[in-house]
Amino acid sequence: MIKYVVIALFSIGALQAQQNTTTASNDIAVGDVLQIGEPVVSQYKHIDFPRANFIIKSGGIADFKTVKGNHVVVTAISENANGETKVTLKRKDGRKFFRNYATVDADLAGALNDGELRKL
Repeated sequence: MIKYVVIALFSIGALQAQQNTTTASNDIAVGDVLQIGEPVVSQYKHIDFPRANFIIKSGGIADFKTVKGNHVVVTAISENANGETKVTLKRKDGRKFFRNYATVDADLAGALNDGELRKL
């Protein structure tokens, strides 16, 4: 009996968490301005920046500290096969990321939940 109660509580908690992430991702539209925050770990997990060796090979400067605090504009929103909302971001000031990349992609719900992206 206790096993069923624990399973029911876990299911309710999982559904509530899923509803919260869906609500956060539904508030973002094309043209919205977001700010890039600091990663939880040493690298950005939900924003798909190129690896440092690719940045260096293409002639850019692989300094991820310069990315923090940049304002970005949402240029496209799509949903992948797993149901995750992906967004395409470009810098608001028109410059390129690491001198070479005009846009980057990000998992919207994960980035908002971990603080890698913030709504303004």
